[in-house]
Amino acid sequence: MSKVAINGYGTIGKRVADAVALQPDMELVGVAKTRPNHEAETAVAKGYPLYAAIEERLPLFEEAGIEVAGTVEELVESADIVVDCCPSGIGADNKALYEAYDTPALYQGGESADLVDVSFNARGNFEQAEGADHVRVVSCNTTGLSRLLAPLQEEYGVKKARVTLVRRGGDPGQTSRGPINDILPNPVTLPSHHGPDVNTIFPDLAIDTLGMKVPATLMHTHSVNVQLEEVPTEEEVKALLAEESRLFLIPPEYDIDGAGKLKEFAMDRDRPRADIWENCIWEESISMEDDDLYLFQAIHQESDVIPENVDAIRAVLGTADREASIETTNEAIGVGF
Repeated sequence: MSKVAINGYGTIGKRVADAVALQPDMELVGVAKTRPNHEAETAVAKGYPLYAAIEERLPLFEEAGIEVAGTVEELVESADIVVDCCPSGIGADNKALYEAYDTPALYQGGESADLVDVSFNARGNFEQAEGADHVRVVSCNTTGLSRLLAPLQEEYGVKKARVTLVRRGGDPGQTSRGPINDILPNPVTLPSHHGPDVNTIFPDLAIDTLGMKVPATLMHTHSVNVQLEEVPTEEEVKALLAEESRLFLIPPEYDIDGAGKLKEFAMDRDRPRADIWENCIWEESISMEDDDLYLFQAIHQESDVIPENVDAIRAVLGTADREASIETTNEAIGVGF
């Protein structure tokens, strides 16, 4: 059993913790929080050992009546690997701690690619993370693009990918980002960071990305154009993408016309937190014009990287190959509609 620690128990950390706890070959040895709040109480209620990320704040947990198992240093020392789910930039500050205890670490997409040995996507470059000490699981949008582009590159070859990302203004719980009433180029300079980030997974892939931020919280949406080297039919593309376990082709008869209905669909299917781990591709949007493929997809920013974090654990520790890890992760947490 691989002993896994989670440093940071917020939007991503609590989801990674739940996913790790479901894996048959992993043990969640604890989670770390900087302060007592409802998420800290939830961790304890679930039976997750809770550690204080800042030793000086131990009395705050005691005052709040929240039991703490120790400090983050003790948590890191006890683990085979730590998943850093702290806010962007904090992971870089934590790197020295992980190195001090010789504990390999995973970081999230908000950290710089320069911080780590390799950036990771399970479908794109699983093998490159094997045995690495510091691995970055790329962002939600980069994860979604990598999952889509990998089979297209393998099957047809990609001349050029062009993507416009319509991005949610903030997560539902990020009240500091709203309310807003605006539509912003984000960034106004080109390209957005997503294309270069995809190149950390596929260095030779030609890709341009544009970003826009809108006053929404539910999901991101991508308008995708991929110029292919070999020209398939629309039905062949649909068949190829349907074979990918983390791509969900939305059937036209489901009458799902946007992110709101996608989230309702996830709730109706009893998904925890209405999470959608898969890329959601509108099947009827898949179109071929000469050698250009067009489609729309939606990405749930709070959850699509969760399976990748689990797979990255196995890659770093060398406990499974890509196919076995993806299958185990999918089965354990329930990926696939």
